[in-house]
Amino acid sequence: MDAPGALLAAATLHLGFQLVVTAVVYPALVATPPRDFPAAHTAHSRRITPVVAVVYGSVLAAWVWVAVSVPSSPHLWVALAGTVLSGVSTAVAAAPTHSRLGREGPRPALLTRLRRADAVRLAGAVLTVAGALG
Repeated sequence: MDAPGALLAAATLHLGFQLVVTAVVYPALVATPPRDFPAAHTAHSRRITPVVAVVYGSVLAAWVWVAVSVPSSPHLWVALAGTVLSGVSTAVAAAPTHSRLGREGPRPALLTRLRRADAVRLAGAVLTVAGALG
């Protein structure tokens, strides 16, 4: 496998992961009754953290390989924009919102913020795959 192939594989892994979070994981978390939410959120955080590390680590490793071995191109810039969009959304919106949900419980405004951040991450994942296919 070459660097562009590794990027496509990692981007596709990320997109698949993100689709599961968007379509399955977060809807189940949002539907959790308030009395059960603290335990469900704690379990979610504990279980998903290693998966996030593998997925995002794979994307980062692929980008390092691409950066050192592949000339810049418009489609790679598109892919990079998608990766940055997903990463920034995670860092500035989703992760802090999860922290607040852990402290404050399932407040509607926080759940809405989490779903919006998730939609941005999904869009970034789609953009990354589109660019990596280029």
